Amino acid sequence: MIYLDANATTPPLPEVVDAMRRCLEDTWANPSSIHRAGQAARHAAELARTEVATLVGCSERELVFTSGGTEAADLAIRGTLEANDRRTIVTSLLEHSAVRDLAKRLHEMGQTRVLWLRHDSHGRVQPDSLEHLLREHRNEIGLVSVMAANNETGVIQPIAQLAAIARSAGVPFHTDATQVVGRMQMRMVDLGVDLLSCSAHKLHGPKGIGALAIRRGVHVRATLTGGPQERERRAGTENVPGIVGFGAAAAAARAWLADDGPRRGAELRDLLERLVLEQEPEAVVHGAGVERLWNTTNIAFPRLEAEAILLALSERGVAASAGAACSSGSLEPSPVLLEMGIPPELAHGSVRYSISRHTTEAEIRHAAVQILDAVRSVRGTTRNALGN
Repeated sequence: MIYLDANATTPPLPEVVDAMRRCLEDTWANPSSIHRAGQAARHAAELARTEVATLVGCSERELVFTSGGTEAADLAIRGTLEANDRRTIVTSLLEHSAVRDLAKRLHEMGQTRVLWLRHDSHGRVQPDSLEHLLREHRNEIGLVSVMAANNETGVIQPIAQLAAIARSAGVPFHTDATQVVGRMQMRMVDLGVDLLSCSAHKLHGPKGIGALAIRRGVHVRATLTGGPQERERRAGTENVPGIVGFGAAAAAARAWLADDGPRRGAELRDLLERLVLEQEPEAVVHGAGVERLWNTTNIAFPRLEAEAILLALSERGVAASAGAACSSGSLEPSPVLLEMGIPPELAHGSVRYSISRHTTEAEIRHAAVQILDAVRSVRGTTRNALGN
């Protein structure tokens, strides 16, 4: 199988698996216990915390481990709003559902009001939109949340600029950096954000472990009631094997980033796009022409269905995905793509290919052949069904 679905998850590295196995065998005790076994587990977790904090660009004391990126974003949003008396959140309709749907739900429940940012046709949030909302609602806004890079198109947002605008208004700024941490050099301290959420399984770590970096001085109220773990910011016995695996993945990511990994990855993404577009000139690459993650391309094939393409690709040994969900037998196009103003006939046929740091040029070339074959097969089937 050629795996081109790294934005969904990545395979854990061998060193991650080894570190977690050793932890499960040797340092399995509760890290809150004061005996030697407990303190050995605590030591292992704190070593890993240092690795993750170094990758993210924050101090160890600013890092809170969670069950994943979704909980980290939830803690950032709910925890910040509950810690102050401003109940309005500013975010974008292009966010991952962990943020977008949470904001909608809180609004529907009457717990907050949501103000939506404007964006351009490429899906980039417009800074002047944030400036306008902060000017009009300065004393009401408790948090601004904008993702670092879109999980469907890879389009990168101007986070440092947006964070500076929020900071000048005295409003905390959160970024969902789930798709970026471990894939780009991104340091919280350099971005100027107040909260940054991420997840281990996007950078060849284990599932079930994520983190929220909280800048010192930012008030966040715990949303889980229980013990005093994570400096009373996230209750529950720590997932030490997961934390250790996250630490191993973070160390490996830093080494890969230092070795010019993103540049080589971008060359493979560009090669895939070139090989496909040369044979399918009607195809459209969403977000082309603006800064994107090196590993992500979202290619639309007009008048085709993404689900049919994905099934044909799976039969040909290629794994990809789409920003769409099959509900009651009908494929709905991605709300993110529609929100960007992409016509439904393009959004319906949009397939996301996301490579990992282990993807090879040979795999990309073979995948391109299979993509073209799958598209032509689906197109032929569609024409036959329509009687053309």
